Amino acid sequence: MEAFWGELVGTAILLFLGCSVCAGTSLKKSFGNNAGWLAIQFGWGMSVMIAIFAVGKFSGAHFNPVVTITFALIGEFPWSEVPGYLLAQLLGAMLGAAAAYLQYLPHWKETEDPNVKLTVFVTKPAIPHTFANILSEMLAAFILILALLTIGANRFSEGLHPLIIGFLILTLGLSLGGSTGAAMNPARDIGPRIIHFLLPIPGKRDSNWGYAWIPIVGPIMGGSIGGFFYQAVFLGEMIPQLFFSLGLGLVVLAVSYLADLNRHKKSDSIGRLQHKTIFGQLVYNEKIRKS
Repeated sequence: MEAFWGELVGTAILLFLGCSVCAGTSLKKSFGNNAGWLAIQFGWGMSVMIAIFAVGKFSGAHFNPVVTITFALIGEFPWSEVPGYLLAQLLGAMLGAAAAYLQYLPHWKETEDPNVKLTVFVTKPAIPHTFANILSEMLAAFILILALLTIGANRFSEGLHPLIIGFLILTLGLSLGGSTGAAMNPARDIGPRIIHFLLPIPGKRDSNWGYAWIPIVGPIMGGSIGGFFYQAVFLGEMIPQLFFSLGLGLVVLAVSYLADLNRHKKSDSIGRLQHKTIFGQLVYNEKIRKS
């Protein structure tokens, strides 16, 4: 149970601080309002560092289903503990997001834009594009896992891991977060999304459930590929698993690409139909005028 509580408390700390920096820079009448992208990414990076320092010795400080699942896939973590870790991460993320809501309680009513309120809790794409969005999340998680494994392999960094990983998250957010917010962590997105759905936030919008699968599937796919890539390239192990995960990732991307094409075709058809309807109405009105 020590590991379970470590994951729950650590993830709660991470999400409380992370969602709070989003709230502080986004909500009206906050002293941090409009502090900007750099402040948000720095806040998330330092949140990870603080959470690791706080409870890392109790659970190993995963705080992320991608880390837990990938480490289990490559044999670095027992599968028997995976369900407990995933549950702790989800509950911790929900608690942390709820605490962030309370931290800025009077500010929700002062903020008119429902999209701003949503993005305090969840990630969203700058440009909605299923193929590009899931690819972005896969690449970010790939680098995350590859970096974690290589950092862990270097003895000189022992004792500095929390600080280094904090700056890793800061770097990934600044470099790769411009497209989708770089969730890299399914619990970080789905836990707060559930809280946004449940809480009585004044003037909120829907929780954008149509996008919710991308910050789950993308990071898990990218993280698993990153783990198998490390094993295959640097240790000469799990080469078949690497090719299988790559193939599965390509299937997911292909399906996403086809879905985008189909959606664009439907959108174009609706646009043409609306154009014809408007044109037909104009012709009809002209005939009525002449008659």
